[in-house]
Amino acid sequence: MSLDKLNAALVEEVAELEGQGRAKSPERVIVGFVPPSGDRGPRYELKGSNTGFIRMNSNSYLSLSHHPAVLEAADEASRIFGAGPGAVRFIDGTFAPHAELEERIAEFLGRPAARIFNSAYTSTLGLAMTLAGPETYWIGDALNHNCIIRAMRIANVPRERRAIFKHNDVDDLERRLGEVPDGVARVVVIFDGIFSMRGDHAPLDAIVERVGRHHDRYRDGVVTMMDDSHGIGAYGETGRGTEEHCGAKADIVVGTFGKAFGVNGGFIAGSAELIEAARQKADTYIYTNPLGAADCAAAVKSVELADGPEGRERLAAVKERTAQFRSGLDALGLESIPGPHPVVPLLVRDTDRARGMVRGLYDRGVLAVGLTFPVVPRGDETIRFQINAAHTRSDIDEVLAAVEAEK
Repeated sequence: MSLDKLNAALVEEVAELEGQGRAKSPERVIVGFVPPSGDRGPRYELKGSNTGFIRMNSNSYLSLSHHPAVLEAADEASRIFGAGPGAVRFIDGTFAPHAELEERIAEFLGRPAARIFNSAYTSTLGLAMTLAGPETYWIGDALNHNCIIRAMRIANVPRERRAIFKHNDVDDLERRLGEVPDGVARVVVIFDGIFSMRGDHAPLDAIVERVGRHHDRYRDGVVTMMDDSHGIGAYGETGRGTEEHCGAKADIVVGTFGKAFGVNGGFIAGSAELIEAARQKADTYIYTNPLGAADCAAAVKSVELADGPEGRERLAAVKERTAQFRSGLDALGLESIPGPHPVVPLLVRDTDRARGMVRGLYDRGVLAVGLTFPVVPRGDETIRFQINAAHTRSDIDEVLAAVEAEK
C-alpha cells in the first residue's frame, strides 16, 4: 500500500484552491528577534533574508511576549511543573497555574468564573457543544469569524435552527429574533466583539438592549455570546475590550491569551453554572491535554501587567501609534475603515494591486497581510495592518513611507 493515489488527488484539490484564490502562501520562518534600540522598535529576521522586518501583522498588541517578567514566570513554572501536563484536566492534569489563570482572567473581566482552553477557537467550539441541542436556536452576525461558523457545524446545528443578521445591523437582528420558530427553549445570539478583518466592533450596547426585549419569550432566555479575542487587552480605557468601549456586557465572553496578552491559549468567562457545564460537556476541553504550566504562568503575569500601570502605558502607546498610522493613511488619500482599534485595514479593492502592494512592502522590510476573495468579498480587497505597543513613531513613519511608495 502507498499514498500515491491519495497524493495525486490531494495535489488536484490544492490546485483547485489555488485556482479559486484560496490557497495560502508559503510560510515564512522567523529565525531571529532584534530587540528595540533607540527610536527603532523590534525587528524580525526571516529565513532566507538579510532584512530586519517591521511586523505589521502581529496580534501581540501590547508587545508582552518578550517581557522579562513574562519569560521568567514561564521559566519558573516549567522548572516546577515540567514542560507538559501529562494528562487531560479531569485525569489529574490540572496544575496550580491552570486554576490561578482561570481565577485571574475571570477577575479581570468581572465574571464569576472562567475556563481555559488551548485556544479561543477551541473555546468557541466547546461552548457550542455545551449550549447546542434540539431546543437551541442560534443567530449570528454575517461577518462572524470562521471559528463561530465551524462551531455551528461541529455542534450539528441544522439550518432550521440558525439564522444570520446583517453585519452590525441591530434592526435586522431584531427581525431575526421575531422569526424564531416554535419549539425553541433558548436563543444564542453570537458575534465577534472586534471583527478581525475590519477592525470595527459590534454595537454591544444596542445588541444587549434589543435582545432584552425577547428574553422572557423563552424558557432559558436569549443569551449573548461574544468572541472578543481582538478586543480584550487592546481596546477600551483599561483594556477590557468591546464591553468597556460600549459600556455594556455580554452574557458569555470568549477570549484569548494569544493576542494582546502575547502568550497562548483561550478561555470562556461567564457564570459558574456555565463554566461547570462546559467542563462536563465541551469535547475540546475534556479530550485534549491543556496548556502547559509555563503558558499559564506566563499568561497570569501578562494579565497582571496589562491590569497595572505598565499595561496602561502600553495601551496608551498602541492608541497613539494607531492614531498616527490612521492619520498618515488619510494624508495619503487612502481608504480605511474608521475606528480606534489597532487593526487598521487599507481598502485596496483590487486583488492584483493588493498582492502587488504586499510584495512591495515586503521588499521594503514591512510584513503585512493581504486579504482577498474569498476571505473578503470581491471589491473589498484589503491590506490589514496591526499596531503593537513596541512600534515607535519612527517605525510608523517608515511604514507609511513604504505604503506611499507602493500605492
